[in-house]
Amino acid sequence: MLIDGHGRKVDYLRISLTERCNFRCQYCMPEKPFSWVPRENLLSFEDLFKFVKAAIDEGITKIRLTGGEPTLRADLDKFIKMIYDYKPDIDLAMTTNGYLLKDIAKDLKAAGLKRLNISLDSLKPEIARLIAGKDVLENVLAGINAALEAGLKVKINMVPLKNVNEDEIVDILEYCKDRGMQVRFIEYMENVHAHSDLKGMHGKDILEKIKEKYQIEKIGRQGSSPAFLYRLKDDGYVFGLIDPHKHDFCDSCNRIRLTAEGYLIPCLYFDEAMSIKEAVQAGDIDKAVAIMREVLANKPKENRWSEEASEASSRAFYETGG
Repeated sequence: MLIDGHGRKVDYLRISLTERCNFRCQYCMPEKPFSWVPRENLLSFEDLFKFVKAAIDEGITKIRLTGGEPTLRADLDKFIKMIYDYKPDIDLAMTTNGYLLKDIAKDLKAAGLKRLNISLDSLKPEIARLIAGKDVLENVLAGINAALEAGLKVKINMVPLKNVNEDEIVDILEYCKDRGMQVRFIEYMENVHAHSDLKGMHGKDILEKIKEKYQIEKIGRQGSSPAFLYRLKDDGYVFGLIDPHKHDFCDSCNRIRLTAEGYLIPCLYFDEAMSIKEAVQAGDIDKAVAIMREVLANKPKENRWSEEASEASSRAFYETGG
């Protein structure tokens, strides 16, 4: 069992497979050139799997694959199958922008992937283009349909932005409701890599937009999820709100993150990290596990987000998967 320095059980590993992304979203990396870390700098799937096996043996029960955009990594389905074959009952999920899903959703499902979180910030082609930096909506919607047809459980993530897509909050909620998908509205997370003119929406303002059409009631948090859940009173549809400025979900945080280059990160909003790369590539898995335990011992009690924060994070979310 993995326990951090504050007595919290850690059983959730998020793996960023690449920092590369085929979008240039305004809230993430709008100015980053289309370049990538050299392949030799990344942990191979074989080396990643060595660590994954050890992490599972130590108590990890949930793995989420992220990026950048994870579907840009070649042979993704083979890596998924490696994990699934080792631990078929592992909760194996992935976060994606959905752009390439229409051609690979069936293969990912067959390999053992169980769930997907897909970003959908607009149902308007021109707004989706503005946010992502290119025409994406047609492919994203096709990817969502392909994932549902393949039998994958799908959640949708939306980042509401003032004067950009705030008028689509109810539209996206209804789009998801009609297709049996839960939507989670995520407050914009301040970071130095985002477009400087962006203004996010507070959770209470997001809820007010929904209340213009629906009556809602609180459900609360389930387990260690960062999402606070709400229910529409008329039909019981459940949606989520993620507010990173609050610390109430930190008390039950069960996560540790691994980057494509082998850095273990204890908290999304902290820049501190330790590398397992040399240990794993040398086959010293015991050392890699010891490093993981040291990272967990130093895991912070709370994230560094707050309403009064004077500085945005310098952590690039495309390196850690958000």
